[in-house]
Amino acid sequence: MDGFSGKVAAVTGAGSGIGRAVAIELARSGAKVAISDVDAEGLAETERQVRALGAEVHSARLNVVERESFLLYADAIKDHFGTVNQIYNNAGVAYSGDVGASPFKDIERIFDVNLWGVVNGTKAFLPHLIASGDGHVINVSSLFGLMSMPGQSAYNAAKFAVRGFTESLRQEMIIGKKPIAVTCVHPGGVKTAIARNATAAEGIDVQAAAATFEKYLANTSPKTAARIVLTAVRKKKPRVLVGPDAKALDVLVRVMGTRYQDLFSVFTALSVPKSH
Repeated sequence: MDGFSGKVAAVTGAGSGIGRAVAIELARSGAKVAISDVDAEGLAETERQVRALGAEVHSARLNVVERESFLLYADAIKDHFGTVNQIYNNAGVAYSGDVGASPFKDIERIFDVNLWGVVNGTKAFLPHLIASGDGHVINVSSLFGLMSMPGQSAYNAAKFAVRGFTESLRQEMIIGKKPIAVTCVHPGGVKTAIARNATAAEGIDVQAAAATFEKYLANTSPKTAARIVLTAVRKKKPRVLVGPDAKALDVLVRVMGTRYQDLFSVFTALSVPKSH
């Protein structure tokens, strides 16, 4: 893909799924890639695949929740490559549970990874991106950053926050005349391990819910998702919807307004497996 040759791109959550696919497509397009994840084994496999394409790669285990580590990591990437052009704040985790049944600690974990991981990555890399003269912040929200679902209050809140944070950042860069493009990514159902690795409140059958998600909702491959994302980045689009489900449901919510909440409430009550 044109537009990435020689660029330095950092990708969090690169040990699997969309993050791995983005790193591989970037490498295939001639970029130099910095990959990170908390999963050392998955990260090593991504590194192997990126190196097999002949790309220059920097790999490091990173927990996006640990702010000081993230700041040091961004500086290390700048020192290693000499510049940084792009940050893909992709790392994320899933959780299911009603508000009343969800312990504070579980809600906080979703915010720590899904929101603060994005904020930490943006803040850590932004000075380096500005200094590059051709920077780009790519923050991964979700279809659930455009619409809400029962049982997803924590995830919805974090992903809606990512959307708001990212859209505000883009406007600030325009006002400040900074050489930074900003893109918010909203994936629908993508065939990754996020559902299988999710946690949940007591009373929810996580494996059954994951099986339903993977069978009926995860219709987009990580490779396809990555190519959609990189096409949007190359065109400097402010928002990108990934997958036909994301596009269709975005339209549905716009057309129905708040009435979509009643529809989704009925659908969820009928379709989400519960443990007994």
